Amino acid sequence: MWKQSTALACILGLTAGPALAQDKIRIGFISTFSGPTAVIGNDMKNSAELALEHLGRKMGGKAVEMVYEDDQQKPDVGKQKTDKLVQQDKVPIVAGYIWSNVLLASYKSAADAGVFVFSSNAGASPPAGKGCHQNFFNVSWTNDQPAMAMGETTNQRGVKSVYLMAPNYAAGRESLAGFKRTFKGKVVGEDYTKWPGQLDFSAELAKVRASNAEALHVFYPGASGVQFLAQFEQSGLKGKIPLSQVFSVDSLSLPQQKETALGVRTAGHWAADMDNEANKKFVGDFLKKHNAYPSFYGQQSYDTIMLIASAVDAVKGDMSKKDDFRNALRKANFKSTRGDFKYGNNHFPIQNFYAQEVGKDAQGRLMVKNGAAVFKAHRDPFAESCPMKW
Repeated sequence: MWKQSTALACILGLTAGPALAQDKIRIGFISTFSGPTAVIGNDMKNSAELALEHLGRKMGGKAVEMVYEDDQQKPDVGKQKTDKLVQQDKVPIVAGYIWSNVLLASYKSAADAGVFVFSSNAGASPPAGKGCHQNFFNVSWTNDQPAMAMGETTNQRGVKSVYLMAPNYAAGRESLAGFKRTFKGKVVGEDYTKWPGQLDFSAELAKVRASNAEALHVFYPGASGVQFLAQFEQSGLKGKIPLSQVFSVDSLSLPQQKETALGVRTAGHWAADMDNEANKKFVGDFLKKHNAYPSFYGQQSYDTIMLIASAVDAVKGDMSKKDDFRNALRKANFKSTRGDFKYGNNHFPIQNFYAQEVGKDAQGRLMVKNGAAVFKAHRDPFAESCPMKW
């Protein structure tokens, strides 16, 4: 009798498993949670968790379970962790991704398997063009768009010649390509440094000095941005050659860069001081919880969760309704912290980009402050190559 009861319990347990699993919305989240760039991954996780708190940790009336995985900033590891989430954890959604090379190694196999993939930050161009996919959605930009805005603001300042620097990987190359796409002057020098690992830029800065360029524009995310700005000041170039950048100065790097970063120019789709209801709630609650401003990495992660929630709500938590879920995502029917945006045919945002500069808030804290719009409702340059129509 005991054996029969035990066997029956096991059978009931096995059959109950899938039903129980359907009672939750499971979301995989890939980012970097170890090494020197873990500060970015942690900011993304903190922001995603804040979004879940604002949602009551529910979507479509169901509890949300997050499964976080560390890509270690390595494409092969990111691919392994993505495959694990899809094949072992059976998640219907994978989000996150900082690095373009990690995303490029990971997104297509997951999307081909019917999983919805969201790039919170990485803006590699292939998924925006010929490599677009019905199950892939970007929540940030293409890598070149902020730099395109920076190139245009450089024109507006009357600069005629620039020197360019970036790390030698997909995002670095695409970012500088974006700057050159809009800048009308002359590029007098261009360096692509080793990535990851190179944190000594003295040789390149010596070349900048010798070039007599009117301005220097760079792309260096994370720890490399902190080191670059320190060496830029040490080289004696600060005050002699104007510096502009994208992704090298943000709320994560400012505590280390401090006054050195004051006045540094950038461009982006979002800043912490943007005046809309969703952003005030996000930034205000993030400040209360972490005593620091969120970064744009965090903002994108917060928006990712809110975007996903809008679509899960639309299908009332039934993730088997993939076509309906996809159509709901395409509507982007949620209050974004960046203000209004819509999706293009390639599932990349059409949005504004603004001139920005490092300044101080009313309490004297360093922050990236928003300025005038450089581009309004900007569509990325790869959308025309995407064959999707909807």
